[in-house]
Amino acid sequence: MRPQWTWFPSAHCQDSTSPGPDQERERRWAELFDQLDLNKDGHIDIVELRTGLAGRGLSRGSLEKMVEAGDTNQDGVLDFKEFTQYLRTHEKELKLMFRRLDKNNDGQIDAAEIQHSLRTIGVEISLQDATRILQRMDKDGTMTIDWNEWRDFFLFRPLTNMEDVARYWKRSMMLDIGEQLTVPDDFSEEEKKSGYVWRQLMAGAFAGSVSRTGTAPLDRLKVFRQVHGFVDFKGTVLNGFQYMLKEGGLRSLWRGNGINVLKIAPETAIKFTAYEKIKNVMRSKNETRNLRVHERFVAGSLAGATAQTAIYPMEVLKTRLTLRKTGQYSGIADCAKQILQREGVAAFYKGYVPNLLSIVPYAGIDLAVYETLKFAWLNRNRGLADPGVMVLVGCGAVSSTCGQLASYPLALIRTRMQAQASVKGSPKPSMLASLYSIVTKEGVAGLYRGISPNLLKVVPAVSVSYVVYEYTRIVLGVDIEGGI
Repeated sequence: MRPQWTWFPSAHCQDSTSPGPDQERERRWAELFDQLDLNKDGHIDIVELRTGLAGRGLSRGSLEKMVEAGDTNQDGVLDFKEFTQYLRTHEKELKLMFRRLDKNNDGQIDAAEIQHSLRTIGVEISLQDATRILQRMDKDGTMTIDWNEWRDFFLFRPLTNMEDVARYWKRSMMLDIGEQLTVPDDFSEEEKKSGYVWRQLMAGAFAGSVSRTGTAPLDRLKVFRQVHGFVDFKGTVLNGFQYMLKEGGLRSLWRGNGINVLKIAPETAIKFTAYEKIKNVMRSKNETRNLRVHERFVAGSLAGATAQTAIYPMEVLKTRLTLRKTGQYSGIADCAKQILQREGVAAFYKGYVPNLLSIVPYAGIDLAVYETLKFAWLNRNRGLADPGVMVLVGCGAVSSTCGQLASYPLALIRTRMQAQASVKGSPKPSMLASLYSIVTKEGVAGLYRGISPNLLKVVPAVSVSYVVYEYTRIVLGVDIEGGI
Protein backbone atom coordinates (compact mmCIF):
# COMPACT_ATOMS: atom_id res chain seq x y z
CA MET A 1 0.00 0.00 0.00
CA ARG A 2 1.08 3.57 -0.56
CA PRO A 3 2.03 5.62 2.51
CA GLN A 4 -0.68 8.00 3.70
CA TRP A 5 0.66 11.55 3.70
CA THR A 6 -0.28 14.01 6.42
CA TRP A 7 -0.52 17.28 4.56
CA PHE A 8 -1.35 19.98 7.10
CA PRO A 9 -1.41 20.71 10.82
CA SER A 10 -4.69 20.09 12.59
CA ALA A 11 -4.80 23.63 13.97
CA HIS A 12 -7.22 26.02 12.24
CA CYS A 13 -5.71 28.49 9.80
CA GLN A 14 -5.07 31.94 11.25
CA ASP A 15 -3.99 35.25 9.80
CA SER A 16 -0.53 35.45 8.24
CA THR A 17 0.57 37.84 10.98
CA SER A 18 0.71 34.94 13.45
CA PRO A 19 4.21 33.41 13.13
CA GLY A 20 3.42 30.06 14.79
CA PRO A 21 1.06 28.59 12.18
CA ASP A 22 3.20 29.98 9.33
CA GLN A 23 6.32 28.26 10.65
CA GLU A 24 4.46 25.01 11.17
CA ARG A 25 3.01 25.24 7.66
CA GLU A 26 6.47 25.85 6.14
CA ARG A 27 7.81 22.85 8.06
CA ARG A 28 5.01 20.66 6.75
CA TRP A 29 5.60 21.84 3.20
CA ALA A 30 9.31 21.04 3.57
CA GLU A 31 8.45 17.51 4.72
CA LEU A 32 6.02 17.09 1.83
CA PHE A 33 8.58 18.35 -0.69
CA ASP A 34 11.12 15.87 0.67
CA GLN A 35 8.59 13.02 0.38
CA LEU A 36 7.71 13.94 -3.22
CA ASP A 37 11.36 14.43 -4.27
CA LEU A 38 11.95 10.73 -4.82
CA ASN A 39 15.44 10.98 -6.35
CA LYS A 40 16.54 13.66 -3.85
CA ASP A 41 17.85 16.05 -6.54
CA GLY A 42 16.13 19.10 -5.06
CA HIS A 43 13.47 19.21 -7.77
CA ILE A 44 10.04 17.66 -8.33
CA ASP A 45 9.01 16.65 -11.84
CA ILE A 46 5.66 15.47 -13.20
CA VAL A 47 6.56 11.78 -12.70
CA GLU A 48 7.36 12.31 -9.04
CA LEU A 49 4.14 14.29 -8.54
CA ARG A 50 2.06 11.53 -10.15
CA THR A 51 3.72 8.91 -7.92
CA GLY A 52 3.51 10.90 -4.69
CA LEU A 53 -0.04 12.16 -5.21
CA ALA A 54 -1.41 8.99 -6.79
CA GLY A 55 -3.91 8.44 -3.98
CA ARG A 56 -5.63 11.80 -4.40
CA GLY A 57 -7.47 11.05 -7.66
CA LEU A 58 -5.67 13.74 -9.71
CA SER A 59 -5.33 13.51 -13.49
CA ARG A 60 -2.07 14.05 -15.34
CA GLY A 61 -3.50 17.26 -16.80
CA SER A 62 -4.16 18.70 -13.34
CA LEU A 63 -0.58 18.00 -12.25
CA GLU A 64 0.83 19.48 -15.46
CA LYS A 65 -1.18 22.66 -14.83
CA MET A 66 0.22 22.77 -11.29
CA VAL A 67 3.82 22.51 -12.58
CA GLU A 68 3.13 25.12 -15.27
CA ALA A 69 1.65 27.55 -12.73
CA GLY A 70 4.51 27.17 -10.26
CA ASP A 71 7.46 26.85 -12.65
CA THR A 72 8.66 30.46 -12.66
CA ASN A 73 12.03 29.76 -14.34
CA GLN A 74 10.44 27.56 -17.05
CA ASP A 75 12.76 24.57 -16.54
CA GLY A 76 9.93 22.02 -16.42
CA VAL A 77 10.37 21.11 -12.74
CA LEU A 78 9.63 22.67 -9.33
CA ASP A 79 12.34 23.49 -6.83
CA PHE A 80 11.48 24.03 -3.16
CA LYS A 81 11.00 27.79 -3.53
CA GLU A 82 8.68 27.39 -6.54
CA PHE A 83 6.77 24.58 -4.82
CA THR A 84 6.08 26.56 -1.65
CA GLN A 85 5.30 29.75 -3.59
CA TYR A 86 2.69 27.86 -5.65
CA LEU A 87 1.08 26.42 -2.51
CA ARG A 88 1.12 29.81 -0.79
CA THR A 89 -0.46 31.62 -3.77
CA HIS A 90 -3.02 28.91 -4.43
CA GLU A 91 -4.00 28.80 -0.76
CA LYS A 92 -4.76 32.53 -0.84
CA GLU A 93 -7.02 32.02 -3.87
CA LEU A 94 -8.79 29.16 -2.13
CA LYS A 95 -9.26 31.34 0.96
CA LEU A 96 -11.01 33.99 -1.16
CA MET A 97 -13.28 31.35 -2.71
CA PHE A 98 -14.06 29.93 0.73
CA ARG A 99 -15.11 33.35 2.01
CA ARG A 100 -17.31 33.88 -1.04
CA LEU A 101 -19.06 30.59 -0.35
CA ASP A 102 -19.43 31.25 3.39
CA LYS A 103 -22.38 33.61 3.10
CA ASN A 104 -23.14 33.86 6.84
CA ASN A 105 -19.45 34.22 7.82
CA ASP A 106 -19.57 31.43 10.41
CA GLY A 107 -16.41 29.74 9.16
CA GLN A 108 -18.38 26.76 7.83
CA ILE A 109 -19.89 25.92 4.42
CA ASP A 110 -23.14 23.96 4.39
CA ALA A 111 -25.10 22.31 1.58
CA ALA A 112 -27.44 25.29 1.12
CA GLU A 113 -24.46 27.63 0.60
CA ILE A 114 -22.99 25.25 -1.99
CA GLN A 115 -26.33 25.11 -3.81
CA HIS A 116 -26.70 28.91 -3.72
CA SER A 117 -23.16 29.60 -4.95
CA LEU A 118 -23.44 27.21 -7.88
CA ARG A 119 -26.84 28.64 -8.78
CA THR A 120 -25.37 32.15 -9.02
CA ILE A 121 -23.01 30.99 -11.80
CA GLY A 122 -25.65 29.04 -13.71
CA VAL A 123 -25.26 25.52 -12.32
CA GLU A 124 -28.59 24.22 -10.99
CA ILE A 125 -28.35 21.31 -8.56
CA SER A 126 -30.70 19.91 -5.95
CA LEU A 127 -30.06 20.20 -2.21
CA GLN A 128 -29.51 16.43 -2.19
CA ASP A 129 -26.75 16.70 -4.79
CA ALA A 130 -25.23 19.64 -2.89
CA THR A 131 -25.17 17.43 0.21
CA ARG A 132 -23.39 14.70 -1.73
CA ILE A 133 -20.77 17.20 -2.88
CA LEU A 134 -20.32 18.35 0.70
CA GLN A 135 -19.89 14.80 1.98
CA ARG A 136 -16.92 14.29 -0.33
CA MET A 137 -14.98 16.93 1.61
CA ASP A 138 -16.52 16.52 5.06
CA LYS A 139 -13.85 14.47 6.87
CA ASP A 140 -15.22 14.88 10.40
CA GLY A 141 -18.86 14.06 9.59
CA THR A 142 -20.28 17.40 10.79
CA MET A 143 -22.19 17.94 7.50
CA THR A 144 -20.30 21.22 7.05
CA ILE A 145 -16.94 22.10 5.50
CA ASP A 146 -14.46 24.13 7.49
CA TRP A 147 -11.45 25.95 6.04
CA ASN A 148 -9.04 23.05 6.66
CA GLU A 149 -11.27 20.55 4.84
CA TRP A 150 -11.78 22.94 1.92
CA ARG A 151 -8.05 23.67 1.62
CA ASP A 152 -6.96 20.03 1.91
CA PHE A 153 -9.39 18.95 -0.78
CA PHE A 154 -8.58 21.62 -3.39
CA LEU A 155 -4.95 22.59 -2.69
CA PHE A 156 -3.49 20.30 -5.36
CA ARG A 157 -6.20 21.00 -7.90
CA PRO A 158 -5.48 23.92 -10.27
CA LEU A 159 -8.64 25.90 -9.48
CA THR A 160 -8.55 29.69 -9.43
CA ASN A 161 -12.17 30.85 -9.27
CA MET A 162 -15.73 29.72 -8.57
CA GLU A 163 -16.31 28.86 -12.23
CA ASP A 164 -13.46 26.35 -12.03
CA VAL A 165 -14.92 24.90 -8.84
CA ALA A 166 -18.32 24.58 -10.50
CA ARG A 167 -16.81 22.79 -13.49
CA TYR A 168 -14.96 20.35 -11.23
CA TRP A 169 -18.08 19.61 -9.20
CA LYS A 170 -20.23 19.22 -12.29
CA ARG A 171 -17.83 16.64 -13.67
CA SER A 172 -17.79 14.81 -10.33
CA MET A 173 -21.58 14.56 -10.62
CA MET A 174 -21.59 13.42 -14.26
CA LEU A 175 -23.94 10.49 -14.75
CA ASP A 176 -22.30 7.37 -16.04
CA ILE A 177 -24.49 4.38 -16.90
CA GLY A 178 -21.65 1.90 -16.58
CA GLU A 179 -20.33 1.55 -20.12
CA GLN A 180 -17.80 4.13 -21.26
CA LEU A 181 -19.37 7.10 -23.11
CA THR A 182 -22.78 5.47 -23.45
CA VAL A 183 -24.48 8.79 -22.65
CA PRO A 184 -22.19 11.83 -23.09
CA ASP A 185 -22.90 14.51 -20.51
CA ASP A 186 -22.73 18.31 -20.42
CA PHE A 187 -19.85 20.08 -22.13
CA SER A 188 -19.18 23.80 -22.17
CA GLU A 189 -19.20 25.87 -25.37
CA GLU A 190 -15.44 26.35 -24.97
CA GLU A 191 -14.91 22.58 -24.85
CA LYS A 192 -17.07 22.09 -27.94
CA LYS A 193 -15.20 24.75 -29.93
CA SER A 194 -11.76 23.53 -28.84
CA GLY A 195 -12.33 19.99 -30.10
CA TYR A 196 -12.21 18.47 -26.62
CA VAL A 197 -15.61 16.79 -27.01
CA TRP A 198 -14.79 14.96 -30.23
CA ARG A 199 -11.38 13.92 -28.99
CA GLN A 200 -13.01 12.39 -25.94
CA LEU A 201 -15.62 10.63 -28.11
CA MET A 202 -12.84 9.36 -30.40
CA ALA A 203 -11.04 7.94 -27.37
CA GLY A 204 -14.22 6.20 -26.28
CA ALA A 205 -14.91 4.83 -29.78
CA PHE A 206 -11.39 3.42 -30.09
CA ALA A 207 -11.63 1.87 -26.61
CA GLY A 208 -14.95 0.30 -27.55
CA SER A 209 -13.43 -1.13 -30.73
CA VAL A 210 -10.60 -2.82 -28.85
CA SER A 211 -12.95 -4.07 -26.14
CA ARG A 212 -15.45 -5.55 -28.62
CA THR A 213 -12.70 -7.21 -30.62
CA GLY A 214 -11.22 -8.75 -27.49
CA THR A 215 -14.55 -10.21 -26.36
CA ALA A 216 -15.93 -11.07 -29.85
CA PRO A 217 -15.68 -14.87 -29.40
CA LEU A 218 -17.87 -14.71 -26.29
CA ASP A 219 -20.31 -12.42 -28.09
CA ARG A 220 -20.60 -14.85 -31.02
CA LEU A 221 -21.21 -17.74 -28.64
CA LYS A 222 -23.95 -15.71 -26.94
CA VAL A 223 -25.71 -15.05 -30.25
CA PHE A 224 -25.51 -18.74 -31.18
CA ARG A 225 -27.12 -19.76 -27.90
CA GLN A 226 -29.79 -17.07 -28.17
CA VAL A 227 -30.87 -18.13 -31.64
CA HIS A 228 -30.48 -21.91 -31.58
CA GLY A 229 -31.71 -22.46 -28.03
CA PHE A 230 -31.28 -25.74 -26.17
CA VAL A 231 -32.24 -28.00 -29.09
CA ASP A 232 -29.31 -27.34 -31.44
CA PHE A 233 -26.73 -25.91 -29.08
CA LYS A 234 -26.27 -27.98 -25.95
CA GLY A 235 -23.31 -28.18 -23.62
CA THR A 236 -20.93 -25.80 -21.91
CA VAL A 237 -19.16 -22.67 -23.11
CA LEU A 238 -16.17 -24.82 -24.04
CA ASN A 239 -18.37 -27.10 -26.18
CA GLY A 240 -19.71 -24.04 -27.96
CA PHE A 241 -16.22 -22.87 -28.85
CA GLN A 242 -15.28 -26.35 -30.05
CA TYR A 243 -18.33 -26.36 -32.35
CA MET A 244 -17.41 -22.98 -33.88
CA LEU A 245 -13.74 -23.93 -34.31
CA LYS A 246 -14.68 -27.19 -36.03
CA GLU A 247 -17.09 -25.47 -38.40
CA GLY A 248 -14.97 -22.49 -39.45
CA GLY A 249 -11.56 -22.50 -37.79
CA LEU A 250 -10.03 -19.93 -35.45
CA ARG A 251 -11.01 -16.88 -37.54
CA SER A 252 -14.67 -17.86 -37.34
CA LEU A 253 -14.70 -16.79 -33.67
CA TRP A 254 -14.59 -13.17 -34.88
CA ARG A 255 -17.39 -13.39 -37.46
CA GLY A 256 -19.60 -10.32 -37.23
CA ASN A 257 -16.99 -8.33 -35.30
CA GLY A 258 -16.12 -6.09 -38.25
CA ILE A 259 -19.54 -4.48 -38.54
CA ASN A 260 -19.90 -4.52 -34.73
CA VAL A 261 -16.85 -2.24 -34.60
CA LEU A 262 -17.88 -0.16 -37.62
CA LYS A 263 -21.19 0.85 -36.05
CA ILE A 264 -19.53 2.38 -32.97
CA ALA A 265 -18.58 5.64 -34.68
CA PRO A 266 -21.96 6.52 -36.22
CA GLU A 267 -23.86 5.37 -33.14
CA THR A 268 -21.72 7.51 -30.81
CA ALA A 269 -21.91 10.56 -33.09
CA ILE A 270 -25.68 10.33 -33.56
CA LYS A 271 -26.28 9.66 -29.87
CA PHE A 272 -24.21 12.64 -28.77
CA THR A 273 -25.79 15.00 -31.31
CA ALA A 274 -29.31 13.85 -30.42
CA TYR A 275 -28.55 14.17 -26.70
CA GLU A 276 -27.43 17.77 -27.15
CA LYS A 277 -30.55 18.65 -29.18
CA ILE A 278 -32.91 16.97 -26.70
CA LYS A 279 -31.26 18.78 -23.77
CA ASN A 280 -31.76 22.11 -25.52
CA VAL A 281 -35.46 21.35 -26.00
CA MET A 282 -35.84 20.38 -22.33
CA ARG A 283 -34.10 23.54 -21.16
CA SER A 284 -36.47 25.64 -23.23
CA LYS A 285 -35.64 29.34 -22.78
CA ASN A 286 -33.24 28.79 -19.87
CA GLU A 287 -30.20 27.58 -21.82
CA THR A 288 -27.90 27.50 -18.76
CA ARG A 289 -30.18 25.30 -16.64
CA ASN A 290 -28.64 22.03 -15.50
CA LEU A 291 -30.89 19.03 -16.19
CA ARG A 292 -32.24 17.04 -13.24
CA VAL A 293 -31.53 13.34 -12.84
CA HIS A 294 -34.82 12.15 -14.37
CA GLU A 295 -34.40 14.62 -17.25
CA ARG A 296 -30.93 13.26 -17.97
CA PHE A 297 -32.33 9.74 -17.98
CA VAL A 298 -35.12 10.68 -20.41
CA ALA A 299 -32.71 12.60 -22.66
CA GLY A 300 -30.25 9.70 -22.63
CA SER A 301 -32.94 7.13 -23.42
CA LEU A 302 -34.35 9.23 -26.29
CA ALA A 303 -30.85 9.81 -27.67
CA GLY A 304 -30.18 6.07 -27.50
CA ALA A 305 -33.46 5.32 -29.28
CA THR A 306 -32.60 7.85 -32.01
CA ALA A 307 -29.17 6.35 -32.57
CA GLN A 308 -30.53 2.79 -32.61
CA THR A 309 -33.18 3.74 -35.17
CA ALA A 310 -30.53 5.19 -37.47
CA ILE A 311 -28.03 2.31 -37.27
CA TYR A 312 -30.44 -0.59 -36.75
CA PRO A 313 -29.86 -2.14 -40.22
CA MET A 314 -26.23 -2.59 -39.13
CA GLU A 315 -27.49 -4.47 -36.05
CA VAL A 316 -29.38 -6.90 -38.30
CA LEU A 317 -26.32 -7.35 -40.52
CA LYS A 318 -24.19 -8.00 -37.44
CA THR A 319 -26.50 -10.80 -36.29
CA ARG A 320 -26.65 -12.42 -39.73
CA LEU A 321 -22.85 -12.20 -40.22
CA THR A 322 -22.24 -13.58 -36.73
CA LEU A 323 -24.44 -16.62 -37.42
CA ARG A 324 -23.25 -17.24 -40.99
CA LYS A 325 -21.71 -20.54 -42.02
CA THR A 326 -18.48 -20.80 -43.97
CA GLY A 327 -18.95 -19.45 -47.52
CA GLN A 328 -22.50 -18.15 -46.93
CA TYR A 329 -21.61 -14.47 -47.46
CA SER A 330 -18.51 -12.96 -49.06
CA GLY A 331 -18.73 -9.83 -46.91
CA ILE A 332 -20.94 -7.11 -45.47
CA ALA A 333 -22.12 -5.83 -48.87
CA ASP A 334 -22.98 -9.33 -50.06
CA CYS A 335 -24.95 -10.03 -46.88
CA ALA A 336 -26.95 -6.79 -47.28
CA LYS A 337 -27.59 -7.57 -50.97
CA GLN A 338 -28.92 -11.07 -50.24
CA ILE A 339 -31.21 -9.85 -47.45
CA LEU A 340 -32.59 -7.10 -49.69
CA GLN A 341 -33.24 -9.46 -52.60
CA ARG A 342 -34.81 -12.28 -50.58
CA GLU A 343 -36.64 -10.47 -47.78
CA GLY A 344 -37.05 -6.84 -48.78
CA VAL A 345 -36.20 -3.57 -47.00
CA ALA A 346 -38.40 -4.40 -43.98
CA ALA A 347 -36.01 -7.21 -43.03
CA PHE A 348 -33.45 -4.61 -41.93
CA TYR A 349 -35.79 -3.65 -39.08
CA LYS A 350 -36.68 -7.08 -37.77
CA GLY A 351 -36.74 -7.04 -33.97
CA TYR A 352 -36.83 -3.24 -33.87
CA VAL A 353 -39.66 -3.01 -31.32
CA PRO A 354 -38.13 -5.26 -28.61
CA ASN A 355 -34.79 -3.54 -29.20
CA LEU A 356 -36.38 -0.14 -28.59
CA LEU A 357 -38.21 -1.39 -25.49
CA SER A 358 -34.99 -2.84 -24.02
CA ILE A 359 -33.30 0.58 -23.92
CA VAL A 360 -35.38 1.88 -21.00
CA PRO A 361 -34.89 -0.96 -18.46
CA TYR A 362 -31.21 -1.30 -19.34
CA ALA A 363 -30.40 2.42 -19.11
CA GLY A 364 -32.57 2.98 -16.04
CA ILE A 365 -31.26 0.09 -13.95
CA ASP A 366 -27.68 0.53 -15.12
CA LEU A 367 -27.80 4.21 -14.17
CA ALA A 368 -29.53 3.64 -10.83
CA VAL A 369 -27.18 0.83 -9.72
CA TYR A 370 -24.04 2.69 -10.83
CA GLU A 371 -25.01 5.89 -9.04
CA THR A 372 -26.05 3.96 -5.90
CA LEU A 373 -22.73 2.13 -5.74
CA LYS A 374 -20.76 5.28 -6.49
CA PHE A 375 -22.40 7.41 -3.81
CA ALA A 376 -22.33 4.55 -1.29
CA TRP A 377 -18.55 4.52 -1.71
CA LEU A 378 -18.32 8.31 -1.45
CA ASN A 379 -20.41 8.34 1.74
CA ARG A 380 -18.13 5.74 3.32
CA ASN A 381 -14.97 7.57 2.22
CA ARG A 382 -15.81 11.18 3.00
CA GLY A 383 -13.26 13.78 2.07
CA LEU A 384 -11.54 11.64 -0.58
CA ALA A 385 -11.37 12.39 -4.29
CA ASP A 386 -13.14 10.37 -6.96
CA PRO A 387 -13.08 6.57 -6.52
CA GLY A 388 -10.01 4.92 -7.98
CA VAL A 389 -9.84 2.85 -11.15
CA MET A 390 -10.72 -0.47 -9.50
CA VAL A 391 -13.77 1.00 -7.75
CA LEU A 392 -15.09 2.58 -10.96
CA VAL A 393 -14.45 -0.56 -13.00
CA GLY A 394 -16.21 -2.63 -10.31
CA CYS A 395 -19.21 -0.30 -10.22
CA GLY A 396 -19.40 -0.30 -14.01
CA ALA A 397 -19.26 -4.09 -14.22
CA VAL A 398 -21.95 -4.61 -11.56
CA SER A 399 -24.32 -1.96 -12.94
CA SER A 400 -23.86 -3.21 -16.51
CA THR A 401 -24.61 -6.76 -15.36
CA CYS A 402 -27.81 -5.65 -13.60
CA GLY A 403 -28.92 -3.71 -16.68
CA GLN A 404 -28.29 -6.71 -18.90
CA LEU A 405 -30.24 -9.04 -16.61
CA ALA A 406 -33.24 -6.70 -16.72
CA SER A 407 -33.28 -6.24 -20.49
CA TYR A 408 -31.94 -9.64 -21.60
CA PRO A 409 -35.28 -11.32 -22.50
CA LEU A 410 -36.07 -8.44 -24.88
CA ALA A 411 -32.54 -8.61 -26.33
CA LEU A 412 -32.96 -12.36 -26.90
CA ILE A 413 -36.30 -11.90 -28.71
CA ARG A 414 -34.75 -9.13 -30.84
CA THR A 415 -31.83 -11.37 -31.85
CA ARG A 416 -34.12 -14.28 -32.79
CA MET A 417 -36.31 -11.99 -34.89
CA GLN A 418 -33.21 -10.53 -36.59
CA ALA A 419 -31.95 -14.03 -37.40
CA GLN A 420 -35.21 -15.19 -39.04
CA ALA A 421 -34.74 -15.48 -42.81
CA SER A 422 -38.14 -15.38 -44.47
CA VAL A 423 -39.47 -15.25 -48.02
CA LYS A 424 -40.20 -11.77 -49.35
CA GLY A 425 -43.85 -10.86 -48.68
CA SER A 426 -44.51 -13.68 -46.18
CA PRO A 427 -46.02 -12.80 -42.75
CA LYS A 428 -43.50 -11.76 -40.09
CA PRO A 429 -43.75 -13.23 -36.57
CA SER A 430 -44.46 -10.56 -33.96
CA MET A 431 -42.65 -9.91 -30.71
CA LEU A 432 -45.49 -11.40 -28.65
CA ALA A 433 -45.63 -14.49 -30.87
CA SER A 434 -41.88 -14.99 -30.41
CA LEU A 435 -42.22 -14.55 -26.65
CA TYR A 436 -45.05 -17.09 -26.47
CA SER A 437 -43.10 -19.59 -28.59
CA ILE A 438 -39.98 -19.36 -26.40
CA VAL A 439 -41.84 -19.69 -23.09
CA THR A 440 -43.98 -22.59 -24.40
CA LYS A 441 -41.10 -24.62 -25.84
CA GLU A 442 -38.23 -23.74 -23.49
CA GLY A 443 -39.85 -22.31 -20.37
CA VAL A 444 -38.95 -19.03 -18.67
CA ALA A 445 -35.30 -20.11 -18.63
CA GLY A 446 -35.38 -19.92 -22.42
CA LEU A 447 -35.56 -16.14 -22.16
CA TYR A 448 -32.04 -16.21 -20.69
CA ARG A 449 -30.32 -18.49 -23.22
CA GLY A 450 -26.75 -17.30 -23.77
CA ILE A 451 -26.61 -15.24 -20.58
CA SER A 452 -23.51 -17.07 -19.28
CA PRO A 453 -21.07 -16.01 -22.06
CA ASN A 454 -22.64 -12.56 -21.93
CA LEU A 455 -21.88 -12.26 -18.22
CA LEU A 456 -18.40 -13.69 -18.72
CA LYS A 457 -17.47 -10.84 -21.04
CA VAL A 458 -18.63 -8.02 -18.71
CA VAL A 459 -15.48 -7.69 -16.57
CA PRO A 460 -12.92 -8.00 -19.41
CA ALA A 461 -14.99 -5.70 -21.64
CA VAL A 462 -15.28 -2.95 -19.00
CA SER A 463 -11.64 -3.33 -17.91
CA VAL A 464 -10.16 -3.30 -21.43
CA SER A 465 -12.40 -0.42 -22.45
CA TYR A 466 -11.35 1.67 -19.46
CA VAL A 467 -7.59 1.01 -19.83
CA VAL A 468 -7.57 1.66 -23.59
CA TYR A 469 -9.72 4.76 -23.12
CA GLU A 470 -7.30 6.21 -20.56
CA TYR A 471 -4.24 5.64 -22.77
CA THR A 472 -6.00 6.92 -25.91
CA ARG A 473 -7.19 10.01 -24.02
CA ILE A 474 -3.58 10.78 -23.00
CA VAL A 475 -2.31 10.27 -26.58
CA LEU A 476 -5.00 12.63 -27.92
CA GLY A 477 -4.14 15.19 -25.23
CA VAL A 478 -7.52 15.16 -23.48
CA ASP A 479 -7.49 15.97 -19.76
CA ILE A 480 -10.21 14.13 -17.83
CA GLU A 481 -11.16 17.40 -16.14
CA GLY A 482 -11.90 19.14 -19.39
CA GLY A 483 -8.66 20.53 -20.78
CA ILE A 484 -6.69 19.84 -23.91
